[in-house]
Amino acid sequence: MIQRYIMALASAGAILTYALAVFASTVWDGWTGDVLIIGEFHDNPQHQQQQANALAEIRPKAVVFEMLTPDEAAQLAGVERTKADMVTATDGFHWTNIADYADVLSQSSVIVGAALSQEDMRAAFSSGASAVFGPEAAIFGLTDALPKAQQDTREALQFDAHCAAMPREMMGGMVEAQRLRDAHFARTVAAALDTYGAPIVLITGNGHARTDWGVPVYLSTARPDVKVESIGQGEGGAAPAGTFDTTLSDAAIPARDDPCAAFESSG
Repeated sequence: MIQRYIMALASAGAILTYALAVFASTVWDGWTGDVLIIGEFHDNPQHQQQQANALAEIRPKAVVFEMLTPDEAAQLAGVERTKADMVTATDGFHWTNIADYADVLSQSSVIVGAALSQEDMRAAFSSGASAVFGPEAAIFGLTDALPKAQQDTREALQFDAHCAAMPREMMGGMVEAQRLRDAHFARTVAAALDTYGAPIVLITGNGHARTDWGVPVYLSTARPDVKVESIGQGEGGAAPAGTFDTTLSDAAIPARDDPCAAFESSG
């Protein structure tokens, strides 16, 4: 599918935001498919607004959230679908900025949680994703080794993401933990599709939405009959890393704190 980009045509954020809104409406308008994966930067409220806009337009049968555990999602089943009620109901949930998703949650008729436990993540790090995933590991492609080039690239990305503060040889375990999450999200989406019917939407980070190695790969491997589209959201006119079926780019948010500053100051 042709990738679509909105680039920064002017420095004025209002102009870019308006352009994005017009463009995004054409993305959602008349969308048909089984599964729509909408990526994001987790701390960008404009990305969450675009997700809420998409849900309002396509009215999915269920929405799967990376940010919720199954137990947390169950607690929201009877909550009134308003922003204020969702803010109140999610207070104390494990995702730090879950209140930022109140609009997205309020547009979700059925809410499904896909977050894995830390115990499962640690087990994948030490024992491999397929061992933790269970009997369906081969169906979702977890028993297949990654191509060496991809493995090396992903280990390097994990090394940088952890501020080069961990031994490089530990990054293979980090990649296994990420593979587990991608495959688990895919399995959760497939189960939602079987239970509620199409369309299903997955709300997740851009890294999991990538079509080159994220959730779409595992979902298509297990369910090649399912029509999947993945959308990545960038910032400041730049596309996010990776490949997507469609790419949006919103205005950049204010500069983030350097996550590696603490390591540098303590070194």
